[in-house]
Amino acid sequence: MARKNIFGIDDHAADQNPATQGDAADFRPLASFERPLNRSGPVGALSRSLGGINEKAQRAVDLERQLAQGQAIVELDPQLVDSSFVPDRLGVNAADQNMLLSQIREHGQQVPILVRPHPEASGRFQVAYGHRRLAVVKQLGMKVRAVVRELSDEQLVVSQGQENNARTDLSFIERAFFSRRLEQHGFSRDVIMSSLGVDKAALSRMIALVGRLPASLIEAIGSAPGIGRTRWAEIAELVEDPFKEAEALKVILSPTFGAMSSDERFEYVFEQIRLARHKPRTSVWSVEGRPKVVRISETEDRLSLVFDKAAVPNFGAYVEKRLETLYREFLEKTETGD
Repeated sequence: MARKNIFGIDDHAADQNPATQGDAADFRPLASFERPLNRSGPVGALSRSLGGINEKAQRAVDLERQLAQGQAIVELDPQLVDSSFVPDRLGVNAADQNMLLSQIREHGQQVPILVRPHPEASGRFQVAYGHRRLAVVKQLGMKVRAVVRELSDEQLVVSQGQENNARTDLSFIERAFFSRRLEQHGFSRDVIMSSLGVDKAALSRMIALVGRLPASLIEAIGSAPGIGRTRWAEIAELVEDPFKEAEALKVILSPTFGAMSSDERFEYVFEQIRLARHKPRTSVWSVEGRPKVVRISETEDRLSLVFDKAAVPNFGAYVEKRLETLYREFLEKTETGD
C-alpha cells in the first residue's frame, strides 16, 4: 500500500530542484564538513523553522547557494576569517589604512580577498591575502567579499607572496623578514623563491641580512618603506657590536619612538647607535704582593697598558719582546674560533 504524502510534497518538483540532485550538492568542503548534510527542501525548511538545523549548517547552505548561482565571490562574516599563519607585514601605515577605509565605505569592497577553509578550525577561514581589506571591513561592520579555495600551506604562502609582489606592496625589510619566517616554518627555498619572486642568490642575501638583526629591532622599526637593502645592511653592521646592539634595543623603548613614522624610526635608531660610544674604562692588573703592576685604560678607539717598572722591573720590556708571538697566537685563536 502506498504511503500517504502527509506533507503534500510534489515529488516531481523535488526532483527538478538542482540543489537536491547528486552527491556533489551534498558535499560542502568550503565549510569544512566531512559528511553530507541533509538535503534542502520543504521538509528541511520545516525543520529549520523548528530549530532542527544549526547556524553552522545554514551558513554552509547560504555560501554554497552563492557558488551554485555562479558567483565565484562569496560574502563571509569577517569574524570567521583568521589571519595567515605567517604574517608578511610589519605594521600598517595609518594614512594608507584610512584612505582604504574611505574608499570601501564610499564604493564598497571592489577587490575580494583570498581565503581557504581553516585547516584546524571547522567552519572558519584563513586569509591568503587581503589582510588590510579584512581589517577595514571588520571596522565598517560589513560582510567581506572573498574567493574561497582549497589551498595547501605551500599554495597559501606562494599566493600571499605573489599577490603582494604584484602590487609592490611590501617593503624590502618586510619581504626579507617574511622570507626568514617562512624558512623558520620549514618551507623549502624553492617555495620561498616562488612566493617572493626572487632568485636563489637574492633570497640567500635577504635571509642572511635579517639573521644579523635582532627580530625585536626589526619589528619595532616596522616596514620602513623608504629604506632599502643597503641601509639595512649598514645598521646590521653596526649592531654586530654587542654594545651598539644593546644601545639600539634601548632606543626603541624611548617614549617618543612610537610616534614617529617607520622611516623616521629607522633613521633615529641608526643615528643613535652610530654616535654611541663605549664609556671609558680604567682598571689595574695586580699579582700577589705587587699591586697595580699594570694600569689599563680603554676608550672607543684605544686600549692602553702602562707598566709600573717599580712594581715589577723589566716586565714591560718582556711583554714588548713577545708582542709578535702574542699576535700570532691571537690570529690562531681567531681563525679556529677558540
